[in-house]
Amino acid sequence: METENKKILLVEDDPNFGTVLKDYLAMNDYNVTHAKNGMEGFEKFKKDDFDLCILDVMMPYKDGFTLAKEIREKNSEVPIIFLTAKAMKEDVMKGYKVGADDYLNKPFDSEVLLMKIKAIIQRKATDSIADSKQFEFVVGNFHLNSKLRFLTYKKESPIKLSPKENELLRMLALHKNDLMPRELALTKIWRDDNYFTSRSMDVYIAKLRKYLSLDDGVEIINIHGEGFRLVVKDEVDN
Repeated sequence: METENKKILLVEDDPNFGTVLKDYLAMNDYNVTHAKNGMEGFEKFKKDDFDLCILDVMMPYKDGFTLAKEIREKNSEVPIIFLTAKAMKEDVMKGYKVGADDYLNKPFDSEVLLMKIKAIIQRKATDSIADSKQFEFVVGNFHLNSKLRFLTYKKESPIKLSPKENELLRMLALHKNDLMPRELALTKIWRDDNYFTSRSMDVYIAKLRKYLSLDDGVEIINIHGEGFRLVVKDEVDN
């Protein structure tokens, strides 16, 4: 997933550490706003839309837990990562209770933080796509009505899809011309990600390919080890 232009609010009262961390994240294509205490952090949060917040726990004027509560009151979805010098179990539990997505004890490996940020932002993005309420799609010369489970090619009689065929094609359509992660479909449709459900999904992919073969410009491509792409060639070429 692209990190470029993703906005991060970093609230860290140690000026040296804050500056180093901001520069490191900026080197990795994140747009970082640095606040030096909790009060300043909340003011900056109110003035902009952020994709993720990184909050130090121990800060003057307003600690990270209090700031997280205020952020959650305004935005229940934005991911929050806590940074702390204390490895107390009580603090970790308190952090998760106020809505933390993850936790890192100082000192930490900056690459680990980077991996956590990428994973959280990607998870939030895929969750929001999968939870979309959209139910009608145009895929090349096909029209999918996922409420009725009808797949219609041009003006021919519609094909009635099975529930799993329908859900899988809907999820592919939501990710049209982009990667649909294999594990996302398995957990959302099959409610489990294991060898047997994975093989089952491959069977349904084969069935969908057969339906879609009526249109030469539509194809489901296997991205090895990652998932599938529903490609509409005219849209990609344009």
